[in-house]
Amino acid sequence: MDRLDAIRLFVRLVECGSFSAVGREQGIGQPAVSKQIGALERHLGAQLVIRTSRQLAITEAGQTFYESAKQWVDDFDALESSVGERQQSPRGVVRLNTAPGHGRLCITPLLPEFFRRYPDVAIELSVSERYADLVGEGIDLAIRHGRLLDSSLTARKLSETDFVLVASPGYLAANGVPTRFADLDKHTCIAFAKDGERSPWSLRVGQNSVSYVPRGSLLTGDAEHIRAAVLCGLGISQAPFWLLAEEIRSGQVQVLLPELQPETVPIHLVYAAGRRVPMRVRVLMEYLVSAFESSGS
Repeated sequence: MDRLDAIRLFVRLVECGSFSAVGREQGIGQPAVSKQIGALERHLGAQLVIRTSRQLAITEAGQTFYESAKQWVDDFDALESSVGERQQSPRGVVRLNTAPGHGRLCITPLLPEFFRRYPDVAIELSVSERYADLVGEGIDLAIRHGRLLDSSLTARKLSETDFVLVASPGYLAANGVPTRFADLDKHTCIAFAKDGERSPWSLRVGQNSVSYVPRGSLLTGDAEHIRAAVLCGLGISQAPFWLLAEEIRSGQVQVLLPELQPETVPIHLVYAAGRRVPMRVRVLMEYLVSAFESSGS
């Protein structure tokens, strides 16, 4: 048994919560993970985990060992990295989580230059409209939109975006242009929905912030389907400016009722707090922050 590898596996087992998740992350089978943990337990002379058919529980000894082992692994990795990074360029895989639409429109176009600068770094894009569990899913970096509520994350601001009401000229020609808040009730709206529930639009009416539930025939949980629906004239929607930036600039999409526009929404890069940030992750983070600053996005 390689004791260091076994300790690393145990730390990830506690953080991931299952043998299968650790096996997938490490590219080995679940039995191999279980075998290494069993060998570690025999070496220590203590049971670290309780295995049942349905769940995994950490013993009191296991929790005590994890707290010390986690700090030890982090310190060892930091020492190893501080020496190794002076000798070589960044390399390895960075797992980056982002929403599908934002990834395709705002992140992927930036990657050719990144790969030119750092040819030994690979990026695994994990795309989802839901917020990923960074530790549990082995995510190095994630892009989060809106106010941050999770205190366990460290954040770097990427940019901020306006949320705008938009429609195509074709839709407006056929249905009229709304000129005030009350006019929205007369129009077909395209709604973002989660589990069948329409997400309300945040609007500013005078000095007040108002939640407006859009009414219409199309609901979707995917930003790019909202984009497609607006472009083909299905109705009015509220969307982040970046989703239709090129079409707004070209006149293919029209911004409506700008006086109702809410406050800008921040966009952050986040990573798990208190963990060592490998060089490959740092260079991607710094590159993205710089690229967004340069573009004014």
